[in-house]
Amino acid sequence: MGKLVLVPTPVGNLDDITLRAIKVLKEADFILAEDTRTTKKLLKHFEIDNQSYSYHIHNEHKTLESNVSRIETANMVALVSDAGTPAISDPGFLLVRACREAGIEVECLPGATAFVPALVGSGFPCDKFVFEGFLPHKKGRQTRLKILAEEERTIILYESPHRLVKCLKQLEEFVGNDRRVCVVRELSKMYEEFKIGFPSEVAAHYEANPPKGEIVVLIEAKA
Repeated sequence: MGKLVLVPTPVGNLDDITLRAIKVLKEADFILAEDTRTTKKLLKHFEIDNQSYSYHIHNEHKTLESNVSRIETANMVALVSDAGTPAISDPGFLLVRACREAGIEVECLPGATAFVPALVGSGFPCDKFVFEGFLPHKKGRQTRLKILAEEERTIILYESPHRLVKCLKQLEEFVGNDRRVCVVRELSKMYEEFKIGFPSEVAAHYEANPPKGEIVVLIEAKA
C-alpha cells in the first residue's frame, strides 16, 4: 500500500521550502501538481529530477479514482499546489478523503500557508479567527457577507487582485466602515505589503494603485 504526502511549497520566497519537503519531492515515485509548469520551475530551482502530473480543480473529480489506484501501487506520491499547503483553497481535499477511505496512509508536512503569516503580522487578534478562503463570486456572496458582519472573531479571506477593490467596497457596505481591514500582498517577496485602514480608505488606495500578486484580506471582529 502506497502513501500520499502533501507537500507545502513556498508562497513567494523559494528559501521558505523545508529540507523535508525537498527530500520528499526527490524520493516520491511521482508528483501530482496543480500546475505542472509552476512545479517544474520549482523542481528545476532545487535540481530535483522527478515527473509531475496534472491534478487541478478542473480534473480532480474525473481523475480521482485513477490517482487513488496509482497511489496504492506506488511507494510514495507527493501532492503539491502552486503555492502553500495543498487543499487550502486549492485541490487536495477529495484526494485525501479518497485515500483515507481506501486505507492509504496520508501525511501532511508542515510548511508555508499564506494566511498564517498574514494574520500574525497584521496585529489583529489571532487567538480566535475564522478562515473563509475565497468568497463566492456571485451567488451567495452577499448572504455570506451579511453573516460575516456578525462574526466576533478575526476574519480571513483570500481575494484576487482584480476583485480586491470590489471586495473592499462590499465590506464597507455589508460589514461597515468602522471595522479595520488589513490587505496583505506578496508575502515573503521583495514588495511585501501590509495595508491597514477602514474599508473605504484601503479601497481608495488600491483604486489609485492597482494591486498585483497573491492577496489575503483580514477583517477586524465585531466589537
